[in-house]
Amino acid sequence: MPRNQFQRMVFAFITVLITVHAYVFYSLYVLNGAAFIQGASALGVRTSSVIEAINVLGGVTVFGRPLPIWAIVLIEFALAYLLECTVGSPLSFKLACRKFDPRQTHPVIFESVIINATVGIMCPAMSFLATFLYFPYSWENLTIFTFLAHWAKLVIFNFPFAFFTQMFFIQPFVRFCFRRIFAKDIAMRERN
Repeated sequence: MPRNQFQRMVFAFITVLITVHAYVFYSLYVLNGAAFIQGASALGVRTSSVIEAINVLGGVTVFGRPLPIWAIVLIEFALAYLLECTVGSPLSFKLACRKFDPRQTHPVIFESVIINATVGIMCPAMSFLATFLYFPYSWENLTIFTFLAHWAKLVIFNFPFAFFTQMFFIQPFVRFCFRRIFAKDIAMRERN
């Protein structure tokens, strides 16, 4: 859908903005919510929600330092946007073009292939970065095997969520927003 570099950057911005919030919620609440509540109760504080437990613990630990959730969102946004613009989008388009000709393939099929390729690239890459940032063990206990095992676990947990949210919710919404933002440009392009 995006035709020039500016449009690609806007498309990536909208995608990453929505995706990062979804994944931070998924990671903190769904995957690790019980661990945060358990951590707070280990300190002797009973909490009724994950956000309360995170606040009791002082935030989410990144490289051994607790950071507030908004900082986690900013870090993840910056990393995901950089990765999406430099690797995810360009590589997924090239992979899709290897099997399908965008001029001869129905747009829905071609866009679905791009979404699948992007998930296949971004999910392992962002899971790797998350493993590096949020590694739960002390650096003394860090071995390549524990790191790879934790990374594989994250990919296995994140991939189904990534596939279904991108395919059926996030990308359709992003494309809807994109069509609204660039309606004049799209209409002019369709007339020509």
